[in-house]
Amino acid sequence: MATPLEKWVNEQSKLAKPDKIYWCDGSIKEARRLIEIGMKEEKISGNPVFQELNQKSWPNAYFHRSHPTDVARTEHLTYVCHPDKDVAGPNNNWMEPSEAKKMMAKLSDGCMKGKTMYVLPYMMGHPDSPYAKACVQLTDVSYVAISMRIMTRMSKKAVDRIGNSDDFFKGFHSVRDFDPNKRFIMHFPDERLVWSIGSGYGGNALLGKKCFSLRIASWLGYQEGWLAEHMVILGIEDPQGKVTYVAAAMPSACGKTNLAMLESVLPGYKVWTIGDDIAWLNAGPDGKLYAINPEAGLFGVARGTSMKTNPNMMRTLKADKFYPTLFTNTALNTNTNEPWWDGIDGSIPKNLIDWQGNPWDASKNSKAAHANSRFTVSIYNSPTLSKEFDNPRGVPISAIILGGKRTHLIPLVTEAFDWQHGVFLGARTGSETTAAAMHKEGVLRRDPMAMLPFCGYNMGDYFKHWLGMGKKLKHPPKIYSVNWFRTDDNGDFIWPGFGDNIRVLKWIIDRVNGNVGANQTPIGMIPDIKDLALGGLDIPKEKIEKLFEINSCEWKEELQDIEKFITQFGKHTPPEIWQEYDKLSKKL
Repeated sequence: MATPLEKWVNEQSKLAKPDKIYWCDGSIKEARRLIEIGMKEEKISGNPVFQELNQKSWPNAYFHRSHPTDVARTEHLTYVCHPDKDVAGPNNNWMEPSEAKKMMAKLSDGCMKGKTMYVLPYMMGHPDSPYAKACVQLTDVSYVAISMRIMTRMSKKAVDRIGNSDDFFKGFHSVRDFDPNKRFIMHFPDERLVWSIGSGYGGNALLGKKCFSLRIASWLGYQEGWLAEHMVILGIEDPQGKVTYVAAAMPSACGKTNLAMLESVLPGYKVWTIGDDIAWLNAGPDGKLYAINPEAGLFGVARGTSMKTNPNMMRTLKADKFYPTLFTNTALNTNTNEPWWDGIDGSIPKNLIDWQGNPWDASKNSKAAHANSRFTVSIYNSPTLSKEFDNPRGVPISAIILGGKRTHLIPLVTEAFDWQHGVFLGARTGSETTAAAMHKEGVLRRDPMAMLPFCGYNMGDYFKHWLGMGKKLKHPPKIYSVNWFRTDDNGDFIWPGFGDNIRVLKWIIDRVNGNVGANQTPIGMIPDIKDLALGGLDIPKEKIEKLFEINSCEWKEELQDIEKFITQFGKHTPPEIWQEYDKLSKKL
């Protein structure tokens, strides 16, 4: 007798009509075979799905060129289909579930004709973790199958975990014909179902990532009493060997991966990587907040990654291990058969093919590598991987850091007065937009906890849920705001960032451990300059002070924008958020 999983796969097969069905087991042998298929049999826009790169300098690395219309998350085509529009909130596009399913069924009818349907069973989180979830995704392209094999724990263990149960996350994905007018990503939170059509890009196609781990999981967490967050998880080891764990939320391309794999400039301090993008946070039996990384890979922005900015990531990308590594929409150096992107070490090669497959002409002022070019690599390749990564219980979080890209206004680091103030601090967070989403760059966008594109329900209720989590914890983490991107009068960044960010992390863990004081301001607690480890930095004192400058006139305009943003959630916005808003307004 067929299991609920087998029945579901068969039903989707009747709709998609693939030539054959292949159940993946996540083995190394299988991964090599799928890469061969991608190099020799499958094509996208006339190009092989995979192209082998220089195996001496980039072991086990392959290049993937996506469809030219398919290079970023398509938030305007991403929907959250709760039965009640009010539950989805103004932060989500909404469509009535039955209407959405009818439309998607029409688009999916026969979408896999002439193709293989790959069945991808995987776990989000360690299989032994009580917080892990079993998932299955269907797809019709080897790029997604290989990427999911890198990004998740794909194996038969997921099938065993599901057994005869219907308790698993379901994902249907097809690239169809890449028609942008027939491209949609639909979420059905109550059914734990994601249905994606027309895109092969990471956030739209690797459904275990933003779709399951954040949009669906955030709704499940709201119902079950935990948080699914767009957060880095890292451990900071001090010279005495004590490790303090922190989680940090930052929008895409604002330094999450660099932070997760930071190489410290301070002697005796080390950073250990647990995750670079997603954290599931649960209240532990001891009253502390525990975090697991549900993923097993790193899906990072290539642009700006180098031995100078993120040496540990470069070592990860070049690690000679059996896990495949993928580069998407970078340029190619035809002399050496190596990937190239803006900011990588060395001079610009003379013979480059751009991300669309054309010879690159520097005089035409076009980009050789796409601004949102990516790498997909196993976290097990990382030289900084924490020994606690596979701990089923997760790690205890002592501090939560909320960051964004602001050239003015926001200090380098600010500590919230308490949990409630910290939630408000997160609710008002804004960031200047990046190329990871289909927007103009440099426009201010409110992005609470870096979750605006990923919260699977009304964000006013999300704030309420955060406030409730604080009440469940006997030992809640301290909450901080950081901003590496403040500029001087000439528009130059004041703070060097990258490895020097350990100086800010050191102050945070010193605060957590009660080793230093702080100065109170209207917006929160900021460091006394003498308590920051600034030795070796060539930054004038007046510029350091500018990093912590609070301009009341500028903040009045900010307050108006914050009020406008919070107001849109109407009755769903908790009164505690307005209390904090009023306090800030009066202080300023």
